[in-house]
Amino acid sequence: MTRPPSVGIIVWPGVQVVLGARQMGDNKSPVGILDSGVGGLSVMREVVRELPHEDVLFFADSIHCPYGRRTYEEIQELTSGIVHFLVSQGAKIVIVACNTASAAALQDLRERFEVPIVGMEPALKPAAKRSGSRVVGVIATEVTFQGALFASLIERFSNGVDVLTRTCPGLVEQVEAGLVAVPTTREMLRACLSPMIEAGVDSLVLGCTHYPFLRPLIQEILGDGVEIFDPSLAVAQQTARVLKREGLVREGGEGRCAFYTSGRPHRFARMLKELTELRGPVLAVEWAGGAVRPVDGQAQVRGGRS
Repeated sequence: MTRPPSVGIIVWPGVQVVLGARQMGDNKSPVGILDSGVGGLSVMREVVRELPHEDVLFFADSIHCPYGRRTYEEIQELTSGIVHFLVSQGAKIVIVACNTASAAALQDLRERFEVPIVGMEPALKPAAKRSGSRVVGVIATEVTFQGALFASLIERFSNGVDVLTRTCPGLVEQVEAGLVAVPTTREMLRACLSPMIEAGVDSLVLGCTHYPFLRPLIQEILGDGVEIFDPSLAVAQQTARVLKREGLVREGGEGRCAFYTSGRPHRFARMLKELTELRGPVLAVEWAGGAVRPVDGQAQVRGGRS
């Protein structure tokens, strides 16, 4: 088990917080969330709604996005470095808001770190339960489909149901670029979803946290007769249960958000504003020798929850 020292400093708007002054596991410590890019913001917005009193730190590893192109070993090392950093910033729990990272690294992270770690899994159980046609579609990355986690879901919940899986190359990059409602993205989605439509799916599982930002377009292509399943709310609710179980729920006060990116802060700040109502300081970090460290310079995004 790894217990990084809490020596970091984060800056909320107008407030300097030295987290090293707190004991790790203090209920006033923040919730940490990580993703390869902006996709995990779809989970973060549900966490903020479910846990309005909690401070939340979000880490976007934009320089290494997308994780779907990387090996299990690479993903394990990257996510380990990020969790180490978030815990050094005081995180009392970490959410791996990335299906690919959860498939590749969740078990490894739980063995390495003492803090509770919550992961993603495709919402196959409710989709199979509600399917009338008994044909369910899942869109995700190849890494997600190859993992033991997805194989376990198929074994447990696909009885009597045809599960159709599709990878949709390029969609993550479209979301990262803010191209969520352009003709190119529509055509990519149509090519991905058409075989499922022809096969009679009436339930579609979003197996990547970037895809909820494409939900209106996906629904338009599928039609109203197909129900879409996004596990983000279930992950937020599970996080709340774990915090309660561990005695780590923060009671009272208004939660604040802060964001780290290994990419360009101004670009992340723009995407944050375009995709969500979440607001807070965006701070630059860099990778050095397999570890993450803060760097000078930040883009400030004002308004909303900050």
